[in-house]
Amino acid sequence: MELSLDHQSFRAQFASLQAAIFPIYFGLQTALPVLLALTYPAARSSTGFSQSQSGFSGFLAEQNRYDVLAPIAMVFAINVANLTYVGPETNKTMRLRKHQETRDGKKSYDPPPHSREMQRLNKRFGMMHGISASLNLVALAATIYYGVVLSERLQ
Repeated sequence: MELSLDHQSFRAQFASLQAAIFPIYFGLQTALPVLLALTYPAARSSTGFSQSQSGFSGFLAEQNRYDVLAPIAMVFAINVANLTYVGPETNKTMRLRKHQETRDGKKSYDPPPHSREMQRLNKRFGMMHGISASLNLVALAATIYYGVVLSERLQ
């Protein structure tokens, strides 16, 4: 029984920690693509002279549209979505589940049966959590792609 209580306590603490940390995480993840755009490095020739524009103008240059602008803009948009909609909706659903647990006298993760409302909230939470995780994977892939493109410019 003691192990069970520790597990439940940990689960509640972890949910509170996530609710507090994720807005900061998504905020940083939203700001970093802007920093990447502002600090885009110019390509250099073997003589050391710049062959292209740097900074934001280089980031927006037509020749960089697909290899630079697209992945960084995608990462930015994904993290704005997580920061402003997906994350808050996930947290809201977690709070609603907690209230429903009080009404039902049963935890959301306890074995079935569950009330219809708890089933709906569990489904909504799973969907929002899955959307957030999927968006994070796409952002990671776009970031890796940009890193590969950037690394190919090293001489």
